[in-house]
Amino acid sequence: MSRLIASPSPEFAAARTASLGELDERARDIFRRVVETYLETGEPVGSRTVSRGGVQLSPASIRNTMQDLTEIGLLAAPHTSAGRLPTHTGLRLFVDGLLEVGDLGEEERREIEARLAGRGRSLEEALDEASAILSGLAGGAGMVVTPVRDLGVKHVEFVALGPDQALAVMVFEDGAVENRLMRTPPGLTPSALREASNFLNARLKGRPLAEARQEMTAELEAARRALDETAARLIEDGLAAWGGTSDSRTLIVRGRANLLQDAAAAQDLERVRSLFEDLEQKEQLIGLLDDVRQAQGVRIFIGAETRLFSLSGSAVIAAPYMGDRNRVLGAIGVIGPARLNYARIIPLVDYTARVLGRMLDG
Repeated sequence: MSRLIASPSPEFAAARTASLGELDERARDIFRRVVETYLETGEPVGSRTVSRGGVQLSPASIRNTMQDLTEIGLLAAPHTSAGRLPTHTGLRLFVDGLLEVGDLGEEERREIEARLAGRGRSLEEALDEASAILSGLAGGAGMVVTPVRDLGVKHVEFVALGPDQALAVMVFEDGAVENRLMRTPPGLTPSALREASNFLNARLKGRPLAEARQEMTAELEAARRALDETAARLIEDGLAAWGGTSDSRTLIVRGRANLLQDAAAAQDLERVRSLFEDLEQKEQLIGLLDDVRQAQGVRIFIGAETRLFSLSGSAVIAAPYMGDRNRVLGAIGVIGPARLNYARIIPLVDYTARVLGRMLDG
């Protein structure tokens, strides 16, 4: 079984607990059948559909039970249909208590391992491939955020490339290198380049960039009189270019076309348009995936459980990926409509994250 950590907001958790106590065996069975049928078809489910699925009750009895489930907030009735579909609270209840999650097939395991096994690729290339794997196998959009650099800095250097350009090079303690192409202030001399490099090395060496940035900004202000003015400008520009916050991190999303294909079948283009707008909220999505970094397994966010998805009704299934010594680097997942195939995607995300972690560890 896959590792699964549910993550509802407190108000959703309260609603879920109250609902569980109200479901008898008949209501639980009908509720499960409605949700499973909805996840498969994307359409509201009527009582006759449930009765044809093997429930030994009349359509009228099934309708009464579905009405009860609607009144306690687990199902909803669209205006255009007599059928029912699960609310986000209902989907959370189903995922946490009724969903049966198995393991991936051997063929899919081999495909994931083969596609992530390429030698010599950069971290970003590996993350891009992992995101593409999820979008291809899961049917939603795969997404991954590049890691927070929380290791200490080993060396900083500015290298002149021309009269108005320099390469800012930062080497981390794990050997990773980040380069930024920068415009240089007018009148910058080789000695000012060295002065800027020395200033940063003296204050950054052995410290994570994000931890040192705020303190260094204050130190730079105090040291301005002693520094060459062009060197001070270069230091400021270098710190801004390297970032150290979500602005310097990349959100990789693959498979947006999958969302459009699903919408064409469900005639729900407006909802997918809202989902596309959600995907443009880079900072909020990175924040959501950063929450997953604290988990020990898969986490699920459904619809209005997060402000980000309150309009689109989207869902995210995500898991942390780890590097050497089980150090959590970031998170990878699938985003799509709330009717994602949870039983299939949960083990898919879990396994891809673990294989990616092993590859990074190697």
